[in-house]
Amino acid sequence: MKFTVYVKLLIGLCMALSTGSLWAQNQTVSGKVTGAGDGIALPGTTISLKGTTTGTTTDASGMYRINVPATGGTLVFSSVGYQSQEVAINGQSVIDINLAADERQLNEVVVVGYGTVKKSDLTGSLAQVKAKEINAFPATNVLQALSGRAPGVQVIQNTGAPGAAVSVRIRGTNSVQGSNEPLYVIDGFPTSGSNPTIINNSDIESIEILKDASATAIYGSRGANGVVLITTRQGKAGKMQVDYEGTYSVQTLRKKLDLMNAKEYATFYNIQATNDKVTPYFTQAQIDSFGEGFDWQNLVFRRAPMQTHNLTISGGSEKTRFSVGASIFDQEGIIIGSDYKRYSLRANVSTDISRKFNLTYGSTLTKIKTSRQNNGGGNRGGSLISAAISAPPTLTPYNDDGTYRVLATAYPFISNVIINPLNYVNEQFDDIDANRVLANAALTFKPFDGLSIKISGGIENSDDRSDFYTTRQFINSQGSASASTSRATSLLSENTVSYIKTLAQKHSISAVLGFTYQDFLNTSLGGSGVGYLSDVTETFNLGAANTPGIPSSGYSFATLLSYLGRVNYSYNSKYLATVSFRADGSSRYSEGNKWGYFPSAALAWRVSEEDFLKNSTYISDLKVRASWGRTGSQAINPYATLNSLSAGKTVFDDALYNTFAPGTRLPGNLKWETTEQADFGIDAAFFNNRYRLTLDYYIKNTYDLLNTVQLPVGFGFTSTIQNVGQIQNKGLEVALDARVIDKAFKWDVNGNIAFNRNKVVKLYGGQDILGGTVGVTIISDAANLLREGEPMSVFYGYLENGYSDQGKVVYQDLNGDKVINQLDKTIIGNPNPNFIYGLNSTMSFKGLELTLFLQGTQGNDLLNVSSINNTLDYGFGLNMPREVLYNHWSPSNPNAKYPVISRSNSYNYSNRLVEDGSFLRLRNIQLAYNLPLSQWGVTWMRSAQVFASGQNLLTFTRYSWWDPETNSQGGANSIGQGIDHYSYPTSKAVTFGVRVGF
Repeated sequence: MKFTVYVKLLIGLCMALSTGSLWAQNQTVSGKVTGAGDGIALPGTTISLKGTTTGTTTDASGMYRINVPATGGTLVFSSVGYQSQEVAINGQSVIDINLAADERQLNEVVVVGYGTVKKSDLTGSLAQVKAKEINAFPATNVLQALSGRAPGVQVIQNTGAPGAAVSVRIRGTNSVQGSNEPLYVIDGFPTSGSNPTIINNSDIESIEILKDASATAIYGSRGANGVVLITTRQGKAGKMQVDYEGTYSVQTLRKKLDLMNAKEYATFYNIQATNDKVTPYFTQAQIDSFGEGFDWQNLVFRRAPMQTHNLTISGGSEKTRFSVGASIFDQEGIIIGSDYKRYSLRANVSTDISRKFNLTYGSTLTKIKTSRQNNGGGNRGGSLISAAISAPPTLTPYNDDGTYRVLATAYPFISNVIINPLNYVNEQFDDIDANRVLANAALTFKPFDGLSIKISGGIENSDDRSDFYTTRQFINSQGSASASTSRATSLLSENTVSYIKTLAQKHSISAVLGFTYQDFLNTSLGGSGVGYLSDVTETFNLGAANTPGIPSSGYSFATLLSYLGRVNYSYNSKYLATVSFRADGSSRYSEGNKWGYFPSAALAWRVSEEDFLKNSTYISDLKVRASWGRTGSQAINPYATLNSLSAGKTVFDDALYNTFAPGTRLPGNLKWETTEQADFGIDAAFFNNRYRLTLDYYIKNTYDLLNTVQLPVGFGFTSTIQNVGQIQNKGLEVALDARVIDKAFKWDVNGNIAFNRNKVVKLYGGQDILGGTVGVTIISDAANLLREGEPMSVFYGYLENGYSDQGKVVYQDLNGDKVINQLDKTIIGNPNPNFIYGLNSTMSFKGLELTLFLQGTQGNDLLNVSSINNTLDYGFGLNMPREVLYNHWSPSNPNAKYPVISRSNSYNYSNRLVEDGSFLRLRNIQLAYNLPLSQWGVTWMRSAQVFASGQNLLTFTRYSWWDPETNSQGGANSIGQGIDHYSYPTSKAVTFGVRVGF
C-alpha cells in the first residue's frame, strides 16, 4: 500500500517537473491586427503557427495572444478579404500586423448608381480602379490615373501643359455635336463639369467606371458616354489616424527635336536661294564661322519642379465617423511661365442621430491657379512653340544692348510673323484663378430593417476669373488687356427609397425608387482694352485703355427632372437579374419631346454555383451575363429649340439705335439622342481566385444624332439643328488579373486590352460632315471627316505620287480627269486606335515593392500639322529638322523624303502629313520600401514608406515629333481628333516621396 503511494507521488513529481519543463520551453506572442489601408482593427483574424494545429483568433479590438515554442517558428495571419501574411517570430513577444486588402476577393463591395453591390452579384459591365492605382504618381487630373487601368476607357491628354484638359472616351465616340465625355458623379453628386479637377487624387478611395447600358441607364439622359463614379475617403470607427504623403518631382522635356544647327541652317537656305535663282544669303566664311549656334529649345524649355503634400485625419466612434483632408499640388511647367497650383480642403462626416436616423455631410473646397503660355497652333513662328522650333540658330535672343532681338526683320528672307519667344515668356501672361465648391448632405431614415428613405441635396459652384495681358514691351504692342469672369452653379435634390429583403434564405431582392431635380445656371462677364500708358495696372483697370473694348455678358439656365427605379433579384446567389428605368424631363427640348425614357435589363448566371462546378478545384468562380438598355445625351445648349433674338446696332438718320432681330439659326423640333447598347460578358476566376478573367463584347448604336445643318441661300436662316443620323460602336474588352507568385516573394500582374470599331451608319441626306482644320499659310483645309460607312473623324485629303522632274510633289488623279481638285480627295488616315492596352506588374519581397506600369495604343494615326511649316515651308527662314537638309530631292536623290528646297513649292493636305501615332509607354516605375516599424519597436507610427519613381521615362513610337500623346483640337464635343498643331510637349519626370501613417 505504501509502495503504491510512493509510486503515485513519484509519478506526480515527474509530471510536475515535465510540465514545468514544457512551460519553460514555450513563450507568449501578442499583438494587434489592422487593415493596412485604413488601420481599422480586424476582429476574427486567424493566427496560426505554420505547420502545426496551434492557432487563435483576434477579438473585437483586433487583439490576439498565442503560445508558441521558445524555439520560434512562423505565424500565419489570414482574414477574409485580406491577403495572408507570414511573419517569423525570431524571439519577438509583440507582433503587430497590417494586412493588405485582397482586391481579388469576390465579396468586395463596389459602388453602382444609387447604391452598392457585391462584385459577385454584378450583372452589368463595371471596372474599378482602387486608391493605390489612382495615387501611383503625381497628376494634375485624376482622369490621367485611369489611362490604361480599365478596359475600354481611352484617356487622351490634349496637351502636356500643366492643368490641361483631358478627354475620356468609354467604348468609343457617340455624338457629333454633343459631349462625348462620361458623366462624373462624386460621392453621389452628378457634376456638371467635364473634368473633375476639384478632387485631389489622394482624397479618392476608389473609382468605378460604368460601361454598359444596364449599369448606366439609371442615369438616363446623361449615361450614353458611360458614368465615372468617384468615391472619396470616408471616416471609419476606431482610433484617430493621421496619414501624410509628400512627393517632389523634377520634370524635363521628353525629347528634343533634332533641328539644324547654325552651320546647317545657313547651308540649307543657300541651297534654297540657289534653287530659286537668287543670290545666296550667306558667304562660305560666314557659314564656317557659325558652328552650332544658339539652341532655342534650351531657351524655352527647362527643368521644372513639381511637389505634392497630402494630409488626412480620420477616425471616430461607432456613432460618429469623420475624414478630413488637405492637399497642395504645385507644378511648374517645362515651358517658362506656365504652372498649375491646386489647394484643396475636404471633409466627410457621418453620424448616427439615433438607431433609425443617420446624417452625412461631405464637402470639397478647391482653389486652382493656372498660368498658361501661348502653347498651341501658330504659323511660321507666330506662337511660342512654333517660334521655339523656327527661330534661326544663327541668331541669339538679345541684341548687344540687351533688348529683344526682332526676328521678323533679321534676314530679308525670314517670315514676317515670327516672334522672339522671349516676348511670350516675359511679356505676356494668361492666368486663371478658379474657386470650386462641391457640398452635399443627406438624411437617411430606416423605419425597419431593409427599408431606407434618403433625402439628399447638394450644390456645385464654380467661379473663374481669366486675365490676359500683353505688355508694352511685347513687339508692336501698346499694351492690351482682357478680363472675364464666369460662374456655374448647379443645385441638386435627390430623394430615394431603398428596400432589401431575403426570403427563405434563397430569394434576395433589392430595389430603389426615387425622383431627382437638378438645375444648371451659367453666367459670364468680360471686358477688354488696348493702349495703356503703363503696364502697372495690367488687367485691373480696363477703363485706362485708350480704346476700351465692347463688354460682353451671358446667361443660361436649364433644369432636369427625373424619376428612377431599379430592382435586383438573386436566387440562391446563382441566378441574377436587374431591371431599371429612368424618365428624364429636360427644359432644353421642344414641347412634346421634353421627356426621354431609358429602360435596361440584365441577366447573369453564376455557373460556378451549380453542383457540377461547385466543388471544382480549378474554377473558383464563373459567371455569364447579358444586358440591354437605352441611355441618352442632351447634346444641345439650353435655348437651341427657341427662336432667339440677337442684339445689334443700326443707324437711322444720324442716330444710333439698339436693335433685336432673329438670329441666323432656325430653331428645330428636336428629339433626344439615344444610345442603345447590348453587352455579353464572362467573369471567371481560377485556382481559388488566383487568376481572374473578364471578357465583354458589346454593340452600341446611337441614333437621332444632333448636328448643325446648312440651309439653302435665301431661306432667311443660314442653319438649323436637326436629328441627322446614326453611329455604331462595337468591340471586345479583356481584363486579366493574376497572382503569379504567392510566397514570401509575391508577384501580381494585371493587364487589359480593348478593341473598338467605330462606324458612321447614317447622316442627314448622306452628306459628309467636316470637322477639324489644317490652318497654316501653305495649306488650309478641313482635316477630319464624317462619312457614311466610315469610322468617326477619319483624315480626308490627297495621296501623293512621288515627285515631278523638278522635285515638286505630285498628287494622284483618282478620278482620271487630269485635274487635281476636291474630287481627288480620299481617306488618308484614321485617328481611332485598333486597340488600347495597359499592363501593371507589382513585385514585393518583405518590405520592398517594385511596380511597373505600361500603357499604349496601336493603330491610330496622327495628323502632324506642326511639320507643315517646319519641313515643307521653305524660303521663310524657319529652322527645320536636320533630316530635311540631308534627305531632300535633287537630281542625284530623286526618291528623297522631302521635295526640292524651293520657295515656289505648292502643297495640298496629303498622306505625307499623316503618321503612325501608336506608342508603348512606361507610364510609371516605382521602387518602394516599407520600413519595418514593429521590428524597430516603433509604436507611434502605423506605417512608413519611402519611394522613388519615374514617369514617362521610356516611350516607343514611330511618331517623328515631340510626343504621340497629343490632341490639339480635342474636347468634349470635338470631332477634330488626332491633330498635333504645336502642342505643348509631354514631360518625363523623376519623383521622390514618402507615405507615413500615425
